[in-house]
Amino acid sequence: MAKDSSFDIVSEFDRQELLNAVDQVKRDLQSRFDLKNSNSDIELDADKTITITTSDDMKLRNIYDILQTKLVKRGLSIRILDAQPVENALGGNVRQVYKLRKGLTQELAKKIVADIKDSKLKVQASIQGDQVRVTGKSKDDLQEVIKLLRGNEDKYDYPLQFTNYR
Repeated sequence: MAKDSSFDIVSEFDRQELLNAVDQVKRDLQSRFDLKNSNSDIELDADKTITITTSDDMKLRNIYDILQTKLVKRGLSIRILDAQPVENALGGNVRQVYKLRKGLTQELAKKIVADIKDSKLKVQASIQGDQVRVTGKSKDDLQEVIKLLRGNEDKYDYPLQFTNYR
């Protein structure tokens, strides 16, 4: 009797790597010539948001570029950052908050399940909380699903990981 194989589709990030990336950006703020003494700051708030505060929009973009570079070097997707509108802060500064995306939303999970069903592969996809479980008899079909979802990752605008492959 053939045993079903399965894997989970999740959207997570490594908290320690994120913490290290933010710490590296903080060090860069103190050492880079163009950002030194600019009253710039970056804060990670309880794994929910990253807040960048600085004196003008150009420095804000520079700090964001540094953050993106540090995230990529640490193996984190920049899609975990959900940019909020730039707002004015005290003392003529500007502030931008980036919400951190973790877990699949219900709408996204439904879209992923629909795409898997439209592929006509012999697999079943079910939503389980903030993840999607895909099961099937053939491991080749599961590999095809992973390939399909990696090809559509731009459409989802969410970082996807595939875990618990059995």
